[in-house]
Order: sequence, then structure tokens, then C-alpha cells
Amino acid sequence: MYQTIIIGGGPSGLMAAVAASENSSKVLLIEKKKGLGRKLKISGGGRCNVTNRLPYEEIIKNIPGNGKFLYSPFSKFDNESIIEFFESRGIKLKEEDHGRMFPVSNKSQDIVDTLVNTIKNNNVEIKEETVVNDISKNDQSFIVKTQDGEFESKTVIIATGGTSVPQTGSTGDGYRFAKNLGHTITELFPTEVPITSSESFIKNKTLKGLSLKDVELSVLKKNGKKRISHQMDMIFTHFGVSGPAALRCSQFVYKEQKNQKKQDIQLQLDVFPEISLQDLENKIKKILSEEPDKYIKNALRGLIEERYLLFMLEQANINENTTFHHLSNQQLTHLAEHFKQFIFTVNGTLSIERAFVTGGGVSLKEIWPKTMMSKIQPGLFLCGEVLDIHGYTGGYNITSALVTGHVAGNEARQFIYT
Repeated sequence: MYQTIIIGGGPSGLMAAVAASENSSKVLLIEKKKGLGRKLKISGGGRCNVTNRLPYEEIIKNIPGNGKFLYSPFSKFDNESIIEFFESRGIKLKEEDHGRMFPVSNKSQDIVDTLVNTIKNNNVEIKEETVVNDISKNDQSFIVKTQDGEFESKTVIIATGGTSVPQTGSTGDGYRFAKNLGHTITELFPTEVPITSSESFIKNKTLKGLSLKDVELSVLKKNGKKRISHQMDMIFTHFGVSGPAALRCSQFVYKEQKNQKKQDIQLQLDVFPEISLQDLENKIKKILSEEPDKYIKNALRGLIEERYLLFMLEQANINENTTFHHLSNQQLTHLAEHFKQFIFTVNGTLSIERAFVTGGGVSLKEIWPKTMMSKIQPGLFLCGEVLDIHGYTGGYNITSALVTGHVAGNEARQFIYT
């Protein structure tokens, strides 16, 4: 009889195992793939963006999918606790832009090794390449059925992840287990995923591979007002748009499709977010008036990437070989408006398997936030991406996974049936 069985050897499962095995409780960790921490290994481009050092309010703001739920778990174990956990074990971390924390070595393997070595030192029993088929509950314990037989425990922690990046083992098993134990699963959808479009300029690959720095991308509501805007880099692809700004907007494309009850949603792109429309118009006018005999495409070279400049001239119905002498004020205004407010239609995102993060999951109404225990099944704990919590990239999802994992493990270790 184990005190705790943890299902899933990803970020939340490993941290749950660390907390559950303190004071040498009898703990079993079951992972269906070979190797632990597979998602951690590939996160942050192989460098592992292990957490974020921003204040709570900022972290919560960057977890648009139910981030406020984390205030309670943060009171027990937070981003600073994560930093202290690794640094006290000899893994120095460094802070980069927007509060992102990485190991100084730039090696995600160091993060994985620290977690794995900690649970091994705490005598956690580890079973890799073991598939869990079912979890059932009797009066005082849980039965976990695998292809290698049945295991019994007082508490169970479901830490199986979502359905994104399925090659790491996240294939949605946890939703099935939770549902069978009485839980509600909210609708699953891809987040932090490239956006698709069937606009002719996308289909024709006019801008394919073009990268734009520090632009503002907005998802528009039915009334044309902005639902959300993100000012970051983006890239045009053969199927739509990608890059940080697009990834952050992706979940709102899905939400607007639901709100507007239609597939086609409009995005607005502003490639000069730091200056007003009037100032941009004056700037363009000044550049052109200094060399009025030059072709506009040559005079404006350097203002923005050349392919985008030529595309904007075309959108504004301005011949690229026109000179300033032949440009009307209306055309000039029109060009500035296109730079600031280029609207194009998108029709969705790539699939949930291609997403970095899964939106939706086990309903948080059924989880006690201070303990991560199920309100439906005493002794059942859930943590990480299996829950209906999702954030932007930047260390926010891993923070959520490690925090909820630690709280779940700590509470499962102490749980006694009354």
C-alpha cells in the first residue's frame, strides 16, 4: 500500500513526487513513456524557462485561462519557492527579459536532473513505460490498474498534462481518469498555437517567411473593437501567422469564433505601434518630400522590411514606381492607415496537437485551490495542465505546473481518511 501514486512524470508530476516523498512517505510515480520530464527538456528551446520572477499580479495577468485560481496555491509555494528549490540544489538561475528565469547553463537537462535526483534520493519508486488503464476508488484507497498489474494507494495525483505536444506523452489520459471519477472536463482547445488564414496573400505565399519586429497584433470583436492586443514579434507563414504575437492571440481567435458564432475572425496589424497615425503620415510625407523625384518604393526603403512595404503600397493601390509628385494626400493617408490598421481575416488555428499549451481541462469548480484536492473524491489530487488553467509562453505554464504539483504532493503526503 502506497501513501501516494502519481500518474505522469512531467513538470507537475515530478514536483508532486518531490513534495509527496518528503519525510520518506511511500510514493510511486508512473510514467507511460521512457524518460521523465520530456516536456521540460524541450521547453524554452531546450533551455527550460523554469519560472517567471514578475510579481503575482503580473504572473496572473499572463495566465488568461483562470490564473486567479493560483492565488491560493501561491500562498503555499510560489515562483520564488521554485527559484529557491533549484538554487539550493546547485542550479543557478538567471533572469532574462519580462522576468523569464533560465538555468545559467542554458541546459534544460539540469532542471530535469535536479527533479529526478531529488525524488530518487527520497526513495520514490519509479515505473517508466507503464500505461495506466484505469483508476478506481473504494472506501479508504485507490486502485491504479496498469499493464503490469494493480497498485493500491491512499491518495492519487493525476499529473498527466493536456493533449498538446503528444510526443511527450500528453495524450489526454488524465481527462478520462478524472471523468470516470466524477469530474467535469471543460471544452479543450489549442492555445499558444499558430493562426491559420485563407487570405489570398497567404495562399499565394506573398509574405511567407517575413518576420516583423515589435508589432501590435489585435483580435477584433464583432463591432470592430479590439478584444486583445499583443505587441511582440510575428512572422507570416505559408498557412497564416505565427511568432510570439500570433501565439498569444490564438486562444482569443478561438473565443471570438465561439462568441461571433462564425469561423472567420478579423485581426488587425499595426507595424508602427509606438507612433500615432498622424505622426506616421507626417513622417512618410517628410521622407518623400526630401526626394520627390524618387520612386516611392526607393524613397521609403528602410522604413519597414521591403517586402512588407511593397505589399502595403499594393494594398493602398499605389503604384510602387510613382513619385511623390504624383501622390495625392488621400493616397498618403491611405498608406499610413494600412501601416497602422491592416485588417485581415483568419479562420482558426493549427490543431491542439500542434499547440504548446492546452486550453480547458478539469473544471476548477471541483478542486479545492488551497490543497489541489478533488471536491468530489477525497484523496484524489489534480495538478498541472490537466486542470483548466493555461497561460502564455514565458515561464507561466511551467510555474503553474510546478506550484500546483508541489501543493498537491504536499497535501497528498499528509492526507488521512477521517
